[in-house]
Amino acid sequence: MKKEIKEGPLTETAFLILLAMYKPNHGYGVMQFVEEKTKGRVVFGPGTLYGAINNLAKKKWIEPCPVDPEERKKDYIITELGRAQVELEMNRLEEIYNIAIETVKGGVKDEKDI
Repeated sequence: MKKEIKEGPLTETAFLILLAMYKPNHGYGVMQFVEEKTKGRVVFGPGTLYGAINNLAKKKWIEPCPVDPEERKKDYIITELGRAQVELEMNRLEEIYNIAIETVKGGVKDEKDI
């Protein structure tokens, strides 16, 4: 599994899609999740979204859910490999955030930063 874990940062697009797929989700559901969670700062177009979903599936970070024959939407869910990527990215972002706090605020965190 270690060789399949990507070294380096995830794109914001990949990270947000992986977060949206902690429960079964389809393209439109991912768009809604991301737009809601980012308060409209990030809005995916279909090309960006479905291209990213295909790439994440190729990397085996997400996988299709069992298909309901009556349902047209294709749901995906994050895999264990995808969860490992999210964990690595969270650690990387936390490290960067802590460096920024230390540099900008002299290591003093405001209550709102906790």
